[in-house]
Amino acid sequence: MNKKTKEIISNVLYLLGVVCVALLIVTFVGQRTNVDGSSMEPMLTDGDNLIVDKITYRFRDPERFDVIVFPVALDHNKKYIKRIIGLPGETIQIDAEGKIYINGEVLEENYGRETINPDTIGRAAEPVVLGENEYFVLGDNRNNSSDSRKETVGNVSRDDIIGRAWVRIWPLNKAGFIKHQ
Repeated sequence: MNKKTKEIISNVLYLLGVVCVALLIVTFVGQRTNVDGSSMEPMLTDGDNLIVDKITYRFRDPERFDVIVFPVALDHNKKYIKRIIGLPGETIQIDAEGKIYINGEVLEENYGRETINPDTIGRAAEPVVLGENEYFVLGDNRNNSSDSRKETVGNVSRDDIIGRAWVRIWPLNKAGFIKHQ
């Protein structure tokens, strides 16, 4: 083999190695996703680009207030980004004043952008009992979010969670780690 052929083979093998490593990272470690819409305002805004941490939930369960990414039920190419409010086995209900109850106790949290409008309570007006591997999620912009209050989203299965929002990479002036707790 001449020098030119060896160099071509070396470059092809190098590129294959880079592609394999990139695929492993995207499959098992993290992936980029973008925010589409205003449901997580003011923390995340339309057009923000995030890296999703796909490793953490291999070692521990999702926790209350984690910001997670999961596929839209009717279109797996689209992703939802929402905050976990209810954990497996809990009962969630939202009253007419917009207060969120977990197992009959008012949830103390400050992530909601505003009080939940009675017209947006949806299926959470009645107690929602979460199964063994189910989570109840809400957008921070509570009155402008498709989340677990809607039948089309419902409870999120643990198996459907892609990962947790880890770091915002765009826009650069807002780049940084995502606050969960």
